[in-house]
Amino acid sequence: MFLRKMSLAAAFGLLICVPGVFGQQPKAVEKKPEPIPTPEKKEEKAQSQNPGAPKSGKEANNKPATAEQVAESVILIYGFPGGRDRLNQIRKTTIEKGKTKLTAADGHVDPVNYERWVIRADTLEKERIRLDQEYPNARYSLIRADQKIFGIYNDSVFTPRDDASKTFENQTFRGIEALLRYKEDESKLELAGRDKIMAVDFYLIDVTDKAGRKTRFYVSSKTFRVMMLEYDEDGIKYRRKFYNYNYAQGTLVPYRSVLYANDKIVEETDISTITFGQKVDEEMFKAG
Repeated sequence: MFLRKMSLAAAFGLLICVPGVFGQQPKAVEKKPEPIPTPEKKEEKAQSQNPGAPKSGKEANNKPATAEQVAESVILIYGFPGGRDRLNQIRKTTIEKGKTKLTAADGHVDPVNYERWVIRADTLEKERIRLDQEYPNARYSLIRADQKIFGIYNDSVFTPRDDASKTFENQTFRGIEALLRYKEDESKLELAGRDKIMAVDFYLIDVTDKAGRKTRFYVSSKTFRVMMLEYDEDGIKYRRKFYNYNYAQGTLVPYRSVLYANDKIVEETDISTITFGQKVDEEMFKAG
């Protein structure tokens, strides 16, 4: 009876282990049931299907890697098992809802409910994106379509302020999608070395798109997840950290992110729900 309990405990431990960490199963005389595959086992299998990519753990520390090898490994993990093809297939559209806290320079915090709709295109530049934000006393929309940005407030179209437009664009062009779709966007990749922060080893990947926007991605050498990114704009150093990774329709999504401007928190975003592939009305992206 003791061995059976230990066997069940070990199998259950496989289901809840954190990425890249595996518990040793105790030896047992009786045959154990086949363990249920976990995201961590998927990542191990992903390595075997992408032999040119760097491996995780200590082995990664001893082997050189190119920027493209690291980027392709990230894409494979986020869309396992099909990588880029799976992401394109699953994420044809995106419907996302959540909450954001925006902190102004004077310390004032605005709680904002938001909804985001995306219709995927061949490149990020051509994507259609709509972001509805509900403040305590107002609700308005920002829309990017036909490579232009405009706003809607009370059914009236307006031109957003430059800072609002930049923030809106940075959510797309300086987000994880910029790395996942570097090839489609014809962006330039550079391996900027390695770094260790809080005992976590990172690959540093610089992505520069055709518009000249350069973003540095911190990729865990163990899990190949993007844990942080940073960029400079208008003399300000921005850093976005990603937390609470989970799988949404088989693709990897961080459900929480925190944006810093010169080491001060300016935005905290938590995704409540995110779904891919549902029908999105194209009329939502028109001015009226």
